[in-house]
Amino acid sequence: MKLVASCIPQSSPEHFKEPAMSNMPADNSTTELQQLDADTATATSRSERAKWLLTSPDPPPPWHQLFSSIKQTLLPQPKTKQPRPNRPFLFLQSFFPILKWGRNYKAAKFKNDLLAGLTLASLCIPQSIGYANLAKMDPQYGLYTSVVPPLIYAVMGSSRDIAIGPVAVVSLLLSAMISKVVDPAADPVTYRRTVFTVTFFTGAFQALFGVFRLGFLVDFLSHAAIVGFMGGAAIVIGLQQLKGLLGLNHFTSKTDVVSVFGAVIKALHHQWYPLNSVLGCSFLIFILITRFIGQRNRKLFWLPAMAPLFSVILSTLIVYLSKGDEHGIKIVKHFKGGLNPTSVHQLNFGGPHVGEAAKIGLICALIALTEAIAVGRSFASIKGYHLDGNKEMVAMGFMNIIGSLTSCYTATGSFSRTAVNYSAGCETVVSNIVMSITVLICLLFFTKLLYYTPLAILASIILSALPGLIDLHAAYNIWKVDKLDFMVCLGAFFGVLFGSVEIGLLVAVIISFGKIMVSSIKPSTEVLGRLPGTDLFCNVLQYSVANKISGILITRINSGTLCFANASFIRERILRSVTDENNTEESSKGRLQVLVLDMTNVTNIDTSGIHAMEELYKQLIAQGIELAVVNPRWQVITKMKAAKFVEKIGAGWIFLSIGDAVDAALRLKINGLNNC
Repeated sequence: MKLVASCIPQSSPEHFKEPAMSNMPADNSTTELQQLDADTATATSRSERAKWLLTSPDPPPPWHQLFSSIKQTLLPQPKTKQPRPNRPFLFLQSFFPILKWGRNYKAAKFKNDLLAGLTLASLCIPQSIGYANLAKMDPQYGLYTSVVPPLIYAVMGSSRDIAIGPVAVVSLLLSAMISKVVDPAADPVTYRRTVFTVTFFTGAFQALFGVFRLGFLVDFLSHAAIVGFMGGAAIVIGLQQLKGLLGLNHFTSKTDVVSVFGAVIKALHHQWYPLNSVLGCSFLIFILITRFIGQRNRKLFWLPAMAPLFSVILSTLIVYLSKGDEHGIKIVKHFKGGLNPTSVHQLNFGGPHVGEAAKIGLICALIALTEAIAVGRSFASIKGYHLDGNKEMVAMGFMNIIGSLTSCYTATGSFSRTAVNYSAGCETVVSNIVMSITVLICLLFFTKLLYYTPLAILASIILSALPGLIDLHAAYNIWKVDKLDFMVCLGAFFGVLFGSVEIGLLVAVIISFGKIMVSSIKPSTEVLGRLPGTDLFCNVLQYSVANKISGILITRINSGTLCFANASFIRERILRSVTDENNTEESSKGRLQVLVLDMTNVTNIDTSGIHAMEELYKQLIAQGIELAVVNPRWQVITKMKAAKFVEKIGAGWIFLSIGDAVDAALRLKINGLNNC
C-alpha cells in the first residue's frame, strides 16, 4: 500500500477521486453534444440542398423555347455588346456570312481560290453533264445547277471548302421516284416541270428545318443507314450506266438489280454497239489510273481532277473526226447553251402530282442535307473551324428555292468535288464563285462543241466516282461495334439493291425506329452500390466491388423520359427489384426500409409517368417502405409539384444527391433500432 501510495502524486484521496467522478460525465456529455451538433449541421445542409431543388423557378414554356431558337437563328446575339447602329448589320451577317469574312479577304487568298475554282470546274463540267443524264434531264440542266446554287451558297453558306452542285445520289433519287409519277420518255415537259417543283419543295423543307432548328430530323437517318444506303445506291447507279456503256437503245426505268440485269440480257439479244463499250471502258481505265497516281502523289492532285474533262474533249474529238456516230456510238446531240432561263412558270403547285412532289421533296431534302452537312463538317474539323448546321440548312434551302426558279434541279455538297477543292488549296467559298463563272462561260461559248460527246464517256465518268460512295471500312466498324446497327446498314443496302430507293430508306428508318422504340419502351433500371472509400454509387453488376447498404435499395432509371410508353414497365421493374431485395434481406434477417430512386437521367415526365410514381409510392407504403427521390430534373420536379406528388411523399424525401438520401435513410434506420 505504501508503494502504491508513493506512485501517486501528492494529493488527498478526495482530491484524486473527484476528477474521476466529475470529469467523466462531462466528457461524455461534450461528445454527445458535438455529435448532436454535427448531425444537426449535416441535416441542416442536407435540408438546405433539398430546398434549392424544391424552390427552383418554373422552366420556360415550350413556345418560349421555340421563339428563342428562331430568334437565335435569325438574330444571333453578339459575343460582345455592339452599338445600336450595328444591329441591322449583324442581322444581315447572320444571313450572309460573306459580309463578315469578306471584309478581311485578301489577294493572296484569291490566288489560291482561283486555282481551286478552275480545278473544280474541270471536274464539275463533265460530272454535271453525266449527273443530268442520270436524272433523265437534258445535259444543260446539270450545268445550270452548277451555276446558280454555288453562287447563292457562296453568300449564304458558312463552309469554306464544300463544293456545291448536282450529285449522283440525289440525281438517282429524282429519276427513280419521279419516273413512277411521270414517264420522262412519254412526257418530258411534265417530267421537267415536276423536277423543278420537287426542287422547290426540297429547298422549302431545308430552309424550314434550319429556321425552326429541326436539324435532329436529319439524324433519323443514322450513320449506319447512310452507309448502307450509299453503298446500295452506288451499285444501282453503276448498273444504270450500263445503258450508256453498252450503247443500248431500250432500258428499264426500274432501279432494282433483277430488273436491270433482265433488261441488259434482253437488250443484248437485239442490236447493240460494242464500240461504245470499248470507248467507255478505255477512258474509265484512264480515269482510274490518274486517280491512283493522284492518291500516291499528293502534288499531282490536279491530274485526277483534269482527267474527266480531258476524256470528254479527247473522246469528242475522236467521235467527230472518225464520224463514230455513224457507226453506232451514242452521242449527246441536243445541248442548249446560254444563261439559265427562268423556270418560274414551270412550277406546278396545282396539278395532280403536287402531293407526290412534296413527298419526294422531303426525302430529297433529308438525303441532300445529310450528305452536305457530313461533308462540310468533315472538312471543317480538318481545318479547325465550326460549321453551324442550322445556318447550313437555311443556305441550302434558299439556294434550292432560287435554283428551282432558274432551271436548276436539286443541288447539294459533293464529297468528291469537295475533296478536290480542298486538295487544290481553296481558302474560302470564292472557289465556288470561280467554278460557277467558268461553267457559265462554258454554257455561253462551248456547248456546241459538246454535240459529239459520247454517252459512254459520261457513263465512265459517273462510274469512276462511285467507289467513293462504298465505304467497306465503315460497314466493318459498324459490325464490330453494334450488330443491330449493322442490321440497319444491311436493311438499307439490300432494300435499295433489290427493291427501290424508297424501300431502302423505309427499311432503314423502320429498323432504326424499332431500335429506338425498344430502348424507350423497355429501358433498363440498375441497382447501385457504394464504391469502397468513396461517395460514388455505381451499378453493382458493372462494379463487383460496389457494396449495397443493408435496409436500403438504390435504383437508377436509365431513360430520358418517364412517359406513357414506358411508365408501367419501369414501375414493374422497380417493384420486382424491391421484391428480390426483400427476399434477400429476409434471408439475412433484415428488412428493406427505404427505396432510393435516382432520377438523374430522367429529363422529362408526363401525366402517365406521374401516375406510375403515385402507384409505386402506394405499393411501397403498403409494404412499410419509404420512397426517396433523388435529383429530379427541372421539368420533372416542376410537374411533380404541380401534381402535388411532392406533398404526398413529403418534401423531406426529395434529395439533391444519392449521398444525402442514403444519410437520411441511415438515420431513419438507426432511429427505428433505437425505438425498438
